[in-house]
Amino acid sequence: MLNLPRVALLIETSNGYGRGLLAGVYAWMRENQGWSVYLAEQGRGDRPPPWLRTWKGAGVIARIENEEIAAGIRGLDVPVVDMSAGRLIPELPWCEIDEEGIARLAAEHFLSRGFRSFAYCGDPRFVWSKLRGDAFDRTMKHAGHTVHHYEPTSKAFEDEDLAMDCIGEWLQTLPLPVAVFTCYDIRGRQVLDACRRFSINVPDNVAVLGVDNDELLCSLAFPPLSSIIPNALRTGYKAAAILHRLMNGGAVGPEGHLIAPTGVTTRQSTDVLAVEDPSVARAVRYIREHACEGISVDKVVKDSGVSRRLLENRFKKQLQRSPHEEITRVQLLRVKELLAHTDLPLAEIAERTGFRYVEYLSAVFKQKVGVPPGRYRTERRPVKTRE
Repeated sequence: MLNLPRVALLIETSNGYGRGLLAGVYAWMRENQGWSVYLAEQGRGDRPPPWLRTWKGAGVIARIENEEIAAGIRGLDVPVVDMSAGRLIPELPWCEIDEEGIARLAAEHFLSRGFRSFAYCGDPRFVWSKLRGDAFDRTMKHAGHTVHHYEPTSKAFEDEDLAMDCIGEWLQTLPLPVAVFTCYDIRGRQVLDACRRFSINVPDNVAVLGVDNDELLCSLAFPPLSSIIPNALRTGYKAAAILHRLMNGGAVGPEGHLIAPTGVTTRQSTDVLAVEDPSVARAVRYIREHACEGISVDKVVKDSGVSRRLLENRFKKQLQRSPHEEITRVQLLRVKELLAHTDLPLAEIAERTGFRYVEYLSAVFKQKVGVPPGRYRTERRPVKTRE
């Protein structure tokens, strides 16, 4: 019988993000070496399992979300990798989703739809929720906007029915139409339920965006919930690689590894244009449908029914960008998606997204995104073998 290293995984199994982290750990094990895994059924923020007090193993990967888990971890004399933004044991190496990247995607998603009123619905029980909200604040402030924040009462955490009433009453105080960024998909579903209870139209008056892209949770929401895609698989994979180094005597200090999210899955809850001008709305819809065909601004102008100069001026006023910039933005969103989720060569990606030359795609991508396409692909792939 193989004498495999014993590793405890204190990661919640109750949500899509946690299961994605576990899938990443498994992917590393499949490619490198097996572990004898100890895994308890965990919910977000649960206490550590009782067996941890007497557990004898080689290492731990944990989401240290509360002081109870932190106390249990401190009592262990084994290498530990933390996967929480809480940093309750700051001397530990850690691996976590990039909250600034999450906030940027949320801001870009809403701004591209013409919203000018924004709100954040978080959960103050979790540090990552506060970090996410703060990052959204900074991003929107840089774009010239302020963010309204939901401040729940302590009783709202204990009573789901009361929580929906509190959220609904808060939504009614916001200037409409408003784009609401929620800290995770569960909170997003609560906001959608509150909208139904208070007869608030989604997405025309309130657009709702979650985080985690839990397929089942988002699809069962009414209407289906748009959500940011964290690279949970890569995050779990990276944590497993770090723990392996620690268990084999490698030197790893209290360093952090931030993993970038991969994009946004748009569903009905944000599938709207908050643009008053019908010619601009028509042009944006045309661009979204045809940008990857390599269309010119002239084609957009022809479909809009107004002159080029008038359309350019209205675009700038409504969306703070030109029709040409909107075409490029939509093309690059598709390029990013294909880089992150396929193995297609860059030449084929260029052809599929309306760029005539691969060299031109590379130059535009680096100028707009800040890194070359190859580096973007490497950093966003679900797993990177042999880290």
